Amino acid sequence: MDALQDWTGRAAPALGVDPALVAATQDEVLDMVRDVAHGVLRPAAPLTAYVVGLAAGRAAAGGDDPETAVRDALARVAELLNEEPAAAG
Repeated sequence: MDALQDWTGRAAPALGVDPALVAATQDEVLDMVRDVAHGVLRPAAPLTAYVVGLAAGRAAAGGDDPETAVRDALARVAELLNEEPAAAG
């Protein structure tokens, strides 16, 4: 098991999140963070991941499937990135 899997396998349950959900969306979340870091601004990447989590949690609390909620939030960020002008420097 690599360090990332070990960490998420411990962090997710400690925060009340199903580790299977993290595993199912991990690559997409990491891709989003990379795209935001390179396309907007590096500090925007973790903040965007946080906002995605808040949005997905809110949608799941409203009855949406948690995995679908994460993917929907990621899709909205992708749309925003397509609208965002390239970061300067």
